[in-house]
Amino acid sequence: MPAVKYFIYLFLLALTSLPAAAQPSQTPLEEVAEFGRHQPIGVAVSQQGRIFVTFPKRPTDYDFGLAELVNGKRVPYPNAEWNQWDSTRAAARFVNVQALFVDQTNALWVLDPANPADEAPVLTGIKLLKINLATNQVERIYRFEDLPRERSGLNDVRVDTRSQVAYLSDPKLAGLVVLDLRSGKSRIVLQGHKSTAAAPGFVLRIDGKEVKDKNGKPFSSNVNGIALTHDFRYLYYRAINQTKLYRIPTDALRNAALTPTEVAARVEEVGETGISHGMIADAAGNVYLTDSPNHAVRRVTPAGRLETVVKDNRLLWPDSFGLGPDGYLYLTAAQIERTPKWNNGQDRVQYPFRLYRVKIK
Repeated sequence: MPAVKYFIYLFLLALTSLPAAAQPSQTPLEEVAEFGRHQPIGVAVSQQGRIFVTFPKRPTDYDFGLAELVNGKRVPYPNAEWNQWDSTRAAARFVNVQALFVDQTNALWVLDPANPADEAPVLTGIKLLKINLATNQVERIYRFEDLPRERSGLNDVRVDTRSQVAYLSDPKLAGLVVLDLRSGKSRIVLQGHKSTAAAPGFVLRIDGKEVKDKNGKPFSSNVNGIALTHDFRYLYYRAINQTKLYRIPTDALRNAALTPTEVAARVEEVGETGISHGMIADAAGNVYLTDSPNHAVRRVTPAGRLETVVKDNRLLWPDSFGLGPDGYLYLTAAQIERTPKWNNGQDRVQYPFRLYRVKIK
């Protein structure tokens, strides 16, 4: 790289790493709910302010996978039957609910990759549900039978109600999944592309400690968080184990006639944003990103500026976002880096698990 370009690169990288004090004024983090020993992962908020949270299936401290918060208490949703997991009825039960999303028609989408405790997925349990929030009834279930489900690990979902397409991330397959909501057919794109793959040798470090298991294997995730702009024009995405944010025009994802090379040519590098897990876009065009090493939430503005929204030591592995009609951004703190798997069997979680929110407008 020429010296001048290299200097510019370092200058721009420094700008994206400004300390919180040099960032725009931050709003305080507010606690919404406590969950005891039940670990929250996904969160979504309806247009009426109903709050939904997912909980991964684990050998202990588990009772149900999807809950609605009613007067601060968890209530199994859409009913108790869906949450009574039975391996013989995985197709009609939650196995390991991961992500949630409320679309612009106020439908709730529930993603169940059916891979509890990092085990191989229960193939009949892999599903995406569309739930009508007016009736609390499951309207449709998508099964992804045209994906290599035995190797899949679906993680996040966003829905374009105008084109009737869902976009999903799959870290195990290192690609994006495009689901036609009318036909139910899905396909994978950008598989193994530099924008969807973890950077080789990239080790996640939080609070001065490398996140590794007892065998010394580092935590690693390919494409994970995704965000769809409200005009449906762009899908933002990134892997956890790298520091760049990417986006792609959604028309390139929907066009099945494009070759892999042609799709890859439409990928845009947004810039250096540090380490991030979950993402979401708001109606103003901001893209919010969690930041576990800095215990923060950041956003990329429509002008391309990286800003710190809130920085708080309680943000232990901030994981997923939900946008509320009250002008708040809701987020879970999953504390994944503090669980026994990444601490030689020692449980370092700061109980109780919590859900937070921060005012953004």
